[in-house]
Amino acid sequence: MTITITSGSRLRRGAAALAAAVLAAAGLTACSSSQAATPTTSGAANAEAPALRLGYFANITHALPLIGVQDGTYAKTLGSTKLETQIFNAGPAAVEALFAGSIDAAYVGPNPAINAFTKSNGEAVRIVAGASSGGAQLVVQPSITDAAGLKGQTVASPQLGGTQDVALRYWLKQQGLSAPVTGAGDVTVAPQENSQTLDLFKAGKIAGAWVPEPWASRLVTEGGGKVLVDEKTLWPQGSFVTTHLIVSTDFLAKYPGTVAKLLEAEAATLDAVKADPVKAKATANDALKALTGKTLKPAVLDRAFADLTLTLDPIASTLQVSADHGVEVGTTKKADLSGIYDLALLNALLRSRGEQPVSSAGLGKE
Repeated sequence: MTITITSGSRLRRGAAALAAAVLAAAGLTACSSSQAATPTTSGAANAEAPALRLGYFANITHALPLIGVQDGTYAKTLGSTKLETQIFNAGPAAVEALFAGSIDAAYVGPNPAINAFTKSNGEAVRIVAGASSGGAQLVVQPSITDAAGLKGQTVASPQLGGTQDVALRYWLKQQGLSAPVTGAGDVTVAPQENSQTLDLFKAGKIAGAWVPEPWASRLVTEGGGKVLVDEKTLWPQGSFVTTHLIVSTDFLAKYPGTVAKLLEAEAATLDAVKADPVKAKATANDALKALTGKTLKPAVLDRAFADLTLTLDPIASTLQVSADHGVEVGTTKKADLSGIYDLALLNALLRSRGEQPVSSAGLGKE
């Protein structure tokens, strides 16, 4: 497993240090230079919510919340704030829940976050941290040796407009194959539940799927598939955002203290994963069993974690590229992403830990 956040300092350097860091980030009231969001309360910079409703997926690409919720780190760190969780199959559904007011924050991929930001004219959400990079592959039937072999075939993705859906459609277009959102094309992209994808792949009813971990590993180890594209090979240095943390702008403005503790919980979980990867894998498997009723085989678990980088850095430099890909394949409208990041609290936490701050790539607060 590759971990990109170092643990050269302890998570807690004392309550005073963290409190000072949070206060230093008090300007976080979730606004951009072009789109200002006014706090709905006049609470202090460390105001905390009575409850935090958090969404994430039962995927290894969401290993940090998966592990941290399962072992109690998130609940313990949030203190008096009650943690309520909801599981989703893909990002668009999580964004819908956030728009509906059913959740306050969610771990999602880049394209759902972009869509949430653009559809709300930059008002609804802010990206406050990263969570993972890598961990997504196009797995196909053994008989398919190149992109041309997919012509006339059906390939699955987790959900229309989701991160892997956009990656698949864009890659197909780059190979000279059409896969329109509506109407017929060279390749039919079928957005569906990941568990359904595995069953259909095993039965030979679909040619392949562009999916996150652990589903890519399950298609290989259980379905006999082979990797046609590892998404890491399509990005410079193999680094790109797979999962990051978004928070409702209103919640961020009201309860920055709670968001700061949420980030602290994520950082503590990352420290624990690095300290004991074997235990972390076991905890992730326990979480999957609790959420889905099933565990992963050791070979699947090992392969999935090896394909993934866990990081607090949202890798903002890759977000605009993801947005451009979404526009090109018709799942996202072109829009200005200025203000989509608010990394003030994350960078305050990193500085309190003696670590380097991360960049918003000019798309928001740091």
